[in-house]
Amino acid sequence: MALKNAQKKFLRGLAHDLNPVVMVADRGLAPSVLKEIEIALAHHELIKVRVTAEDREARDALIAEMVATTGAELIHKIGHVVSIWRRNPEQPRIEFP
Repeated sequence: MALKNAQKKFLRGLAHDLNPVVMVADRGLAPSVLKEIEIALAHHELIKVRVTAEDREARDALIAEMVATTGAELIHKIGHVVSIWRRNPEQPRIEFP
């Protein structure tokens, strides 16, 4: 589901007060890390992830792979922290205005 700009702006506002729930470190997107991201997205729909790759290109590649693998949408990226969102079809938690 492609989000409109107004919806992304709304989600950025909600994500502002969140803390990162998953950290992607030196090992990259290991299966255990992807599983934690999947669990967090299913439960919260909107999460922050800290990606600690030093190189900007490597960090962007990890983020692109994470978004593609999980089927989530990139909402916001500042430095090492990204906000991603994926609707839970069974129990939607976030209602758009």
